[in-house]
Amino acid sequence: MKKLLFILMLLSATTFAQEKVKQTYQFSITGKVKKESVITMDSLKQYPIKNLGDIKVTDHLGNFKHQDEQLKGILLKDILSHTTYAVASPKLLSTVYFVCSGSDGYRVVYSWNELYNTSVGDNVFIIMEKNGVKIDKMPESIQMTSYTDYKTGRRYLHNLNKIVISVAE
Repeated sequence: MKKLLFILMLLSATTFAQEKVKQTYQFSITGKVKKESVITMDSLKQYPIKNLGDIKVTDHLGNFKHQDEQLKGILLKDILSHTTYAVASPKLLSTVYFVCSGSDGYRVVYSWNELYNTSVGDNVFIIMEKNGVKIDKMPESIQMTSYTDYKTGRRYLHNLNKIVISVAE
């Protein structure tokens, strides 16, 4: 009986200790920009939405975690097209990087060259719909993924709340 009571106490303690992740309904673009901006779910609707198909989400070792189907998304570059970077010359764009953060503190990093100078940039999306559920009904709200990564789970971000643009020193 004591063992059962102890196990129940442990289980209830871990349940209460888990913090609920805060859903996001907008994200900011800040840092080394000439003008900061806030992207809302409503403003996302102005961008072209692409059918992406299905994605197998894998962990850092490449092991299958789950599959998301019927993905639709907006290219991150389309959203960033209104952003003017605060650098002195185009040559310095090679030092720019983007830190995309979720409300749980998880962060994903892209370089300017990666987004604008390789095929990776043609495959980084804000997810507008998955598994037949639209963005405003998804429990993870604003999500983003680098669709063609080999280990897709590493840059699959939930509850995006900010993109901070920085310059490497």
